[in-house]
Amino acid sequence: MHIEQFFLNSVGEWKSMRSRHSLAFQEFEGIRSKIKITPTPTNDSRVIKLLKDNLITTNEINKAFLINWEAKSEWGDNNKTENSSGESILVPLEISNQEGKIIRSVGYTEARQVISLYKLLDDGTLIIYSDYNHISTEERIWFVSNNLRSRSSVTRASDSLAILQTSYASEIRCIKK
Repeated sequence: MHIEQFFLNSVGEWKSMRSRHSLAFQEFEGIRSKIKITPTPTNDSRVIKLLKDNLITTNEINKAFLINWEAKSEWGDNNKTENSSGESILVPLEISNQEGKIIRSVGYTEARQVISLYKLLDDGTLIIYSDYNHISTEERIWFVSNNLRSRSSVTRASDSLAILQTSYASEIRCIKK
């Protein structure tokens, strides 16, 4: 499988249930999200800006994807509820059949542009590595079936590699009749 096929298999609307564990603060967060993944034309102004910001030409890409999300979070012992929403443009750049880069307008851990490295395993698992200023993340996404994905992540401190946070999510595709 190529990276573009992985994202094409992910196109649609998903309901996600995620648990996030902050080891640094010894807190637990339950998050319910609605996620929408759609192909985005490479001539979309947001894609062009993202490529320009990262000195990439449109000749180097085949596809771009837009991810929108709405999340409801219950954080800590007080079950304080917070809502958030956002979007991110993803542009995969294949280096080989199983490795490459993903340019993201909004990163997984920090709300800023990031160029992540990825690896696609033989079983179809996508592993995404992202480095930020003081932390790094490793995300794993795999299909359990056509309409069920799993996602896990580990966030580490860049200087000590101490594990700061982990998460696991089940994502179920919404089937429209």
